[in-house]
Amino acid sequence: MMLNTLLPILLFAALALAVVGAFKRFAMWRRGKPAEVDWFGGLLAIPRRYMVDLHHVVARDKYIANTHVATAGGFVLAAVLAILVHGFGLHSAVLGYVLLAATALMFVGALFVAKRRLDPPARLSKGPWMRLPKSLLMFSASLFIATLPVAGILPAGFGGWLLAAILLVAIAWGVSELFFGMTWGGPMKHAFAGALHLAWHRRAERFGGGRSTGLKALDLDDPLAPLGVEKPTDFTWNQLLGFDACVQCGKCEAACPAFAAGQPLNPKKLIQDMVVGLVGGSDAKFAGSPYPGKNIGEHSGGPHLPIVALDGKALVDAETLWSCTTCRACVEECPMMIEHVDAIVDMRRHLTLEKGATPNKGAEVLDNLIATDNPGGFAPGGRLNWAADLDLPVLADKRQCDVLFWVGDGAFDMRNQRTLRALVKVLKAAAVDFAVLGLEERDSGDVARRLGDEATFQQLAKRNIATLAQYTFKTIVTADPHSFHVLKNEYGALGGHYRVLHHSIYIEQLINAGNLNLGQHQNAAVTYHDPCYLGRYNGEYEAPRNVLNAIGIEVREMQRSGFRSRCCGGGGGAPITDIPGKQRIPDMRMVDIKETSAEIVAVGCPQCTLMLEGVVEPRPQVKDIAELVAEVLIEAAPKPSVKRQPAETSA
Repeated sequence: MMLNTLLPILLFAALALAVVGAFKRFAMWRRGKPAEVDWFGGLLAIPRRYMVDLHHVVARDKYIANTHVATAGGFVLAAVLAILVHGFGLHSAVLGYVLLAATALMFVGALFVAKRRLDPPARLSKGPWMRLPKSLLMFSASLFIATLPVAGILPAGFGGWLLAAILLVAIAWGVSELFFGMTWGGPMKHAFAGALHLAWHRRAERFGGGRSTGLKALDLDDPLAPLGVEKPTDFTWNQLLGFDACVQCGKCEAACPAFAAGQPLNPKKLIQDMVVGLVGGSDAKFAGSPYPGKNIGEHSGGPHLPIVALDGKALVDAETLWSCTTCRACVEECPMMIEHVDAIVDMRRHLTLEKGATPNKGAEVLDNLIATDNPGGFAPGGRLNWAADLDLPVLADKRQCDVLFWVGDGAFDMRNQRTLRALVKVLKAAAVDFAVLGLEERDSGDVARRLGDEATFQQLAKRNIATLAQYTFKTIVTADPHSFHVLKNEYGALGGHYRVLHHSIYIEQLINAGNLNLGQHQNAAVTYHDPCYLGRYNGEYEAPRNVLNAIGIEVREMQRSGFRSRCCGGGGGAPITDIPGKQRIPDMRMVDIKETSAEIVAVGCPQCTLMLEGVVEPRPQVKDIAELVAEVLIEAAPKPSVKRQPAETSA
């Protein structure tokens, strides 16, 4: 009787307090800037986004995937049935048995959670998370026992008041963690915030098989719009919601090249610091790995305080933001689909545009882009010097062509000029109708945008768009994944819509069409390094491998390849900001390469080429895909000329 009387009160009181907490939490997120979302449609999309889009990421770890299905699925079903059976008193034997099954499923899942927590990986946060398995086990076991009389397995009132009291205490323990924790704060907070994060995600286009990796443009024409993010409330409210959804699993931490290199960046802690800033306080209670070289408890902030203070301690140190290579390994691994890179670039924008605080050679590079249209500060007139003997067709002369060859700033680097010359050789061998912009081409703006200089990026982009508008072409082809990404995914917001292909994709098309006469490569010991801006940013992993296979190369895959490829360290302006760590990222990548015993590492990016060739020898050769293809081109033999006999003369 005691249990039947007090349990409904406990459940409904907990539910009411959880609802109050939900409103308080929602109000906290709404401190951020406005963002347009599909309120109702997003809520309706939660089941599919959770069961398909998000769970395919979780499913990469079978242990956790199965554990999560059992624990979370059992809890949701058990919580709903507990309200019906014990709250509203719907004492049906059928409902009782279903509730027993749900709690049993949850209990089994909780056992696996507990097993993982006995010896947790370093990436997992400890602290409050260590009590979660106990709470899950307590809630499921006590609710199971309390439901046995409902199913008719035990008589009503079994065990008397003592058992009833024990069950109430145990259920209250579980309820406080699972119900209150969802909305008032605790390890279960990710369940509530995560569901709404999926509903009102900043990049809803990522769901349903879509891909969205282009940075959002700033409105530079609005004098009142903040240039980047200075304080937590400068983020959009659904970005803040996304930060709050972090489950602190540390998969982003384990994938981050900067963290592995000992640079002062841990993407998991960065997201948690944003939550700390939103609620106010210090990072002293953070229970995970710190930023390398920095102690826990030294940073603090608040909703309306600067995230980065250049003259003292704040929530985050500037060098933490500048350590990021923008490789999106963290985003790719995140089971909650949080956008770490967006947040980092938003904060960089404030430092660059408002504070002029781009470190090391950052300011020089940005000045060069403004003055010379290239980051190296080279004379613009030398952009075609590498092709002086190639008689390249220039679009200004032709006015139209099938393929516009976007050269990129590799034109100013002697090493990457070899890649460009090889690609020209391939295009000519396939009789492609192509042309280059020549002196009219400017930097794509990628480096400026990743360094936070949105103004310079938009200036460069708009000038390139105006130039391209004068001509007619079908496709842009480039050997630079950074230019490929920007032209394909980020120029559109400024009015430039083009069909853009990476050169590996275009070469694959030429091979499939039979337009290239190729021999077989004689060196089979080759591995392939996936560029971040081709792979994780644009989902292209197969075309480069297909090209290599077509010329007789069987790729020796590295342990970290495909979507889990380790960054070379060359993206996001990292070589320019040059934040020191315990080791260099390209050196770590070369260790991965050497483990394959390959003699050649094939690449498809000028940045990757430069970073990997910067590793001291002995090391494998670094060759672009275009170079490998050009090496096995079988050129048509020239037709023999017919020698004419001299005419006989009469004496």
